[in-house]
This record gives sequence, structure tokens and C-alpha cells, in this order.
Amino acid sequence: MLPSIPDVNLPAILPVIWLCAGAIVVLLVDAFRRGAPGWLTGLSLGFLAAAAFSAAWGWDSPQRVMGGMFASDRLTHAFTFIFVLGTGLTILLSHDYAAREGIANGEYYALLLFATAGMVMMAGGSNLVTIFLGLEVMSLAAYVLAGFFKARPASSEASIKYFLMGAFSTGFLLYGIALIYGSTGTLDHATLARRVSEGGADWLMLAGVGLLVVGFGFKVAAVPFHMWVPDVYEGAPTSITGFMAAAVKAAGFAAFFRVFAGPLAALHADWDAILWVLAVLTMTVGNVAAITQRNLKRMLAYSSIAHAGYLLVALVVLKAGAGGLLFYLFQYTLSTVGAFGVIIALGALNGNGREALDLSDYDGLGYRHPVLGFVLALFMFSLAGLPPTAGFVGKFYIFSSAVQAGYIWLVILAVLNTVAAAYYYLGVVVHLYMREPGVQEAAAGSLGAAGRLDSSSGILRVGILTAGGLFLAAWGTLHLGIFPSRVLDLAKRAVAGVF
Repeated sequence: MLPSIPDVNLPAILPVIWLCAGAIVVLLVDAFRRGAPGWLTGLSLGFLAAAAFSAAWGWDSPQRVMGGMFASDRLTHAFTFIFVLGTGLTILLSHDYAAREGIANGEYYALLLFATAGMVMMAGGSNLVTIFLGLEVMSLAAYVLAGFFKARPASSEASIKYFLMGAFSTGFLLYGIALIYGSTGTLDHATLARRVSEGGADWLMLAGVGLLVVGFGFKVAAVPFHMWVPDVYEGAPTSITGFMAAAVKAAGFAAFFRVFAGPLAALHADWDAILWVLAVLTMTVGNVAAITQRNLKRMLAYSSIAHAGYLLVALVVLKAGAGGLLFYLFQYTLSTVGAFGVIIALGALNGNGREALDLSDYDGLGYRHPVLGFVLALFMFSLAGLPPTAGFVGKFYIFSSAVQAGYIWLVILAVLNTVAAAYYYLGVVVHLYMREPGVQEAAAGSLGAAGRLDSSSGILRVGILTAGGLFLAAWGTLHLGIFPSRVLDLAKRAVAGVF
């Protein structure tokens, strides 16, 4: 008897198809048109747009496909928009930067698209096997991207550290999946949810859940599973650092939420205390470590750890904070990738190719380059959670949901951490507007592929795609802070079908 083959509903998985096809096309085009980064950038953005359009087209047609392995629902599509946003901004900011650094080849763009395809698989996985496969597709691409500066020891070190810690965490995740299967006899989310709600959880099931927390904790950089973040973020290409801090983190939370708000929601009373403690540790350690940093990339790395703590608050609250999780990830992607984009744009100031990483490099930037200074200050305000930026709305939504759910002490600790975080975010603004530039920085006048410094007027003119990426991130950050209702409504609709 031949095994039955499930129907393959191609329209339902079009976002993944477009992304994988785009990666292959980019590689082929690069093979025949070497030295044409404009083609690679245009094709990559085009296939990302096609994936986003496919997600929008399937918004009102939720269904489970591929034999129940993949959920093409509003939650998947909402996360797809976040992934496309993060990857699209990364590609825009990479166009000039990659050319300047000598990494503008097909492999770079193909890996970004393959990683995004893995993210969509993670977000839409309705079976633990699908989530695991998506995670591996994303992770393998990210490992290579972190070490894309092959001639730089720091980049190679970042790639190796990321790979070793990623493989270590994958072992925990896979063993947890195995224990859950041993307890319930299934990995399908719907069946698993039914069996957990009917029969409760035995020690094998609880051990599996604990290992899942460890595995996902590594992927979202929650304390104490965060050790790899500062070195990896510092050594990776700056464009990839922004990509990992935003899109890769969003994918980790997508899988985290898909599993714990779905089949494991019935065990909320068993795991919410663990996530409560992880949330407090993550935001506290991240913010305290960030205060001591002078390197902007390392500061933003610890900042990303702290933001993982705020997002864990939404997971603890679960149903009440689900919409806030999506909104927070959306606005966080804009602010984080945008902040790294400013570092990329300012890298052209140094003729020797040195990026502006030390805080002293930003002394007086708000006066020397007013637009870039304003944009960076805007991103810092948003990451700090100050009005009228999107970061304020995101934090307010999550914290108010936690208060309504009764997690008063968790909110108090989160607010105290937000106040502490404002110290180092506003410290960057102090350097922008309240510090005089050093002699070397004031006298600098250099040319670069990503921008051009006019020494007579002191105006940095960045490439049009880099400028477009920064404008999109800045406009979104400000717009969502003033008019958040539309995106908040879409976020609520996206999570409505999960519970």
C-alpha cells in the first residue's frame, strides 16, 4: 500500500516560495553578472515585496496546509511583515555598505533571503518539527552572515561563537521536543494542545517544556543564555548585526509565542513563574551591562538583551499582551535596524574604513550633521520608550496589559529598568548635542562608498538607498508613536485566532 501524500497548497506557502526562489535567482544572476550589486539589491527587494504581498493576500484565508505542518494564518502573516521589514531595511542599508566593504555578492543577499524563509517557517509552524526545520534554515544562514568578513579575525570569531552556542542551544531544543513527544506521542500543535488540556502534564512533559525554554532562551538572548550576544554583534558586519538584533530575535519570539501560546497554553500556571524570573533577569542584566559600554555596537547588543526582557513580559501575560508583542517587535525592528544604519552611514567619515563605534565619535554630530544626528536621537528616544515615539506606545501597551493581568511587581521592575535604560540612551544624545568634537573628528574629511563628506559645509550625503532606509525607519518610528491605532488593531486581529 502506497503512503498517502498530503495535498500541497502552494498559494498558502507563497511567502516561503518567493523567498527561496529569490535566493536562487540572486545566486544565478550574480553568477552571470558579477559586479552588479544594483541588480542584487533590486531583485532581493522585489522578492521580499512579493512575499509581503502574498502574506497580505492570504490575510483573511487562514488554513493549515502541508498535512497540518504549517499554519497560514494571520499570526504567520503578521510576523512575515515584521521579517520582511527587517530584511528589507537591512538590504537597503547594505547596498552601499556592502560595496564599500567588498561583500556585495550574491551569497550575501541569498543568505538574507534564505534566513527570512526560515523565519516564516518558524512563525507558521503548527508542528514542532516544522519550527525546528525553520530554525535551522535561519540559523545556518545567520552563522555564515556573522562571519562574512572572512579576513577579519573578529568576524570569524563571531561566527564560530554563534555557531557553537547555536548548536548547543539547538541540542536543548531538540531534546525538549523529544521529551514532549515521549510524553504525549505527538508533535502536532492541535493534538498536543488537546492532550495536554485533557491529561495535564507529567514530569516528562514538564522537563520537555523546561528544555524548550532553554532552547528558545538562547535564540532570543534571554539571561542567562545571552553570553554570545556582545561578541557576536560586535564582530559581525554592522548590517548583519542589525539584522540579527531585530529580525532574528523576532523569529525567536515568533516560535516562542507559537508554542507557548498554542499547545502549551494549558500549562501557563506551570511555566509563567519561570518566564517571570527570566524577564526580570534579562531586562536588568541587559540594562546594567549596557550602562558601562563605550562601544555603540556593544551597547546596542546589551540593549537588545534588555528588550528581550520586555518582550518576555508579553509572553508571561500571554493573551492580554499578545497584541503588544507584535506591535513591540514591529517598532523595535524599525528603531534597532535604523540605529545600526546610522553607524553604517557614518562609517564613510573615516578614510581608513574605521566605523564610528566609540561614543566619542558622536561628539557634536547633531551640529555637524543635523539630519543624521536627529535620526539617531529619534531612535534612541524610541528604544528608551519616550513619547512621541513608537517605543513609548509599545512599552505602554505591554505594561498596561501586565497590570490588567495582575503582574504588578513585574511591571514595577520593568518600569525601573526603563528608567535605568534611559540613562545610556540619553547619554548618546548628550554626545550628539552637548559634547564638543575632538580635534581628529573635527578635522576629518573623507570619501567613502556609503557617503561623501563635504568638508566645506560639513554635510554627509549618504547613498540614496541608505538614505531611503534611514528615512523609512525614522518615519515609521515617529508615525507609529503618534498614530499607532491602525497597527495595534492589526496586531490584535492577528493574535485573535490563537486563543
